[in-house]
Amino acid sequence: MLLLPLLSLSALWGFVLNLTMGDAQSLLRAGTLYRTIGVASTDLGLQLQAERVRSSEALTTRELTEALGGQRARTDQSVGEFRQAVTDAGDAVDTLRRPLGTLMGALDRLDSIRADIDNGLSSRLSGLNEYNRILDSIFMLYDHLVTVSDLSILQQAASLQAMGMAREYIAREHALTVGALADGRLTEPETAAFTEYAASRKFLHARGLAGLDVTLRRPYEQVFASEPFQAFVIMEARVIRTGAPPPEAAGWTETIDRLISQLDGHGLAASEMLAVRTSEAATTTVVKIAIAGGVGLIAVLASIIISVRFGRRLAAELGGLRAAAVELSEQRLPSIVERLRKGEDVDVRKEAKAIKVSGSAEITDVARAFGSAQRTAVTAAVGQAALRRGVGQVFLNLARRKQGLLHRQLALLDGMQRRTHDPDQLEELFRLDHLTTRMRRHAESLIVLSGSTPGRAWRKPVPVIDIVRAAVAEVEDYTRVTVETMPVSAFDGGAAADLTHLLAELIENATIYSPPDTQVNVRGDQVSNGYAIEIEDKGLGLAAAEYAAVNTLLADPPEFDLADSDRLGLFVVARLAARHGIKVLLRRSPFGGTAAIVLVPREMVTEQTALTAGDSGEEMAALPSRTRKKALAVVTSGTHAGLPRRVRQAGLSPRLKDKQPERREQPEPPAQRSPDEVRDLFSAFQRGTQRAREEAKDEGDK
Repeated sequence: MLLLPLLSLSALWGFVLNLTMGDAQSLLRAGTLYRTIGVASTDLGLQLQAERVRSSEALTTRELTEALGGQRARTDQSVGEFRQAVTDAGDAVDTLRRPLGTLMGALDRLDSIRADIDNGLSSRLSGLNEYNRILDSIFMLYDHLVTVSDLSILQQAASLQAMGMAREYIAREHALTVGALADGRLTEPETAAFTEYAASRKFLHARGLAGLDVTLRRPYEQVFASEPFQAFVIMEARVIRTGAPPPEAAGWTETIDRLISQLDGHGLAASEMLAVRTSEAATTTVVKIAIAGGVGLIAVLASIIISVRFGRRLAAELGGLRAAAVELSEQRLPSIVERLRKGEDVDVRKEAKAIKVSGSAEITDVARAFGSAQRTAVTAAVGQAALRRGVGQVFLNLARRKQGLLHRQLALLDGMQRRTHDPDQLEELFRLDHLTTRMRRHAESLIVLSGSTPGRAWRKPVPVIDIVRAAVAEVEDYTRVTVETMPVSAFDGGAAADLTHLLAELIENATIYSPPDTQVNVRGDQVSNGYAIEIEDKGLGLAAAEYAAVNTLLADPPEFDLADSDRLGLFVVARLAARHGIKVLLRRSPFGGTAAIVLVPREMVTEQTALTAGDSGEEMAALPSRTRKKALAVVTSGTHAGLPRRVRQAGLSPRLKDKQPERREQPEPPAQRSPDEVRDLFSAFQRGTQRAREEAKDEGDK
């Protein structure tokens, strides 16, 4: 307790000192930057402006004059002085690294700009624009040179910066016009550029005058009212209106020289006046530092005296409160929450005991507040647990009702399919049957999320291929799923329904998150720890962090969160996998997309060496009839539409075969059947297969 007020007051004192010291340092740094980089960059800008005018003449006449060479030498000297000024500024340029880097890069291009001009590779406008970019970098540096925290000085500096930029636009107009005077014309792009310069100049003059105070604004107002500026404005407007250079080159040059001379003189005077104000502000800041330091020191000494007097008593009281709070947060509340998660009943009045501490009124008030927070937390946790149980029961009741209705609907559809011989109607019934099967799977998902068991189970082991086909049959886009050859094996019949549901969720996820023109491959194999089934799609896949998050969910399913409905299928898969000890892992496929690996433990796998894929006898018959029909539709080979291929005359009796005309030595291939013939053939095939399976099942039950 002694340390707390000391640290608080010390931090406050340091904060005040930092503010004032920061102001002083900003002013000192501003002075250093002005004496070094500021002066050198100003001279550099003037030399670049002069070289730009000479280069404009050379770009027009394509002649390199001695005046241009001399100006380039002066520019190079100014560049060297600027680089030396940056070095002399030392640590003061730490805040200018970025604009200085930009300017240095622009200056490094100066030689290539000159080479393009000398070799005639640049047009007049493009060559001038290269110089403009260098000067833009200089003015960007000017923006960062003003680092003072005094608002009035900062505002005046920004306004002077705007006036300086306006002067640069006048210089750009002059450079463009000087080149145009040499050949007596302005191109359309040059006229547009001149118009843009003029508009920018007017805007900056207006903004600069609006921000300057009376003392700094009056000299500029006198310049704007003078004869050179008025003459310049008239000639500027004529160039914009006619798109041609001024008729008198001497008059333009003389006007510009006089105007720029006046602007430079007033700009220098204003800068010196602003420097004087900055120095005065620095003196004021030093006084503030002394006052803040003295007052802060007195406050710190007073806090030491007060803290020593009351520290021991408060330390004892706070120690008791701390112990009670730690016991509440680390023992009592976690224990109550854990009991609620296990489904135990919790008495709020008994568990939310009051915190008993002694001490000052403030300490007891805090203890009562902790007790109130404890009661609120326990009440909220109990209510949330009851809400979760209620929601689970709602899920279960609704799912059970929906499941019963869907079973009745499937039975009705089964009877309608038996009585229907029209291929078109049978196809529609199959589609409705498939939709109902998917609805049943969603109802079973609600039962799984509520913590119950769907209830479908078989006494005998069910072949793996039949479970995979049944899962594919419960997927909307099942025609895109390719089931590859799998080793013959079977799974425990009690877990067959859950395995079918689990695989259907993963296969449907693969079809949804992969392009519709790609295939989803399902393959399986015996492994040392059981039976592995891999589902691979050709989608975009996930990031490594997303795979890690999903695999964590699948390995250790958390409590279902109603707000996280986007991962409903993954929650169902995680619950089903945890119920039977199945391991599910998602990873990136070598071909792109995602590969889901389902590892069924060995204790659930039964060897079925006598079975062959697609001919599972009564184990296949153990599946519901509507699942069996759709599972038969998922074939691993057949026609282009996925139907079984028919061997010509394979079902004819020997007599009929004898009566057939002799085959030609090279018979023509049979013509492809029409869609109606294919539907009739498939309907007859399904009806015959269904009757045979049902008869085999009845005999087995007997």
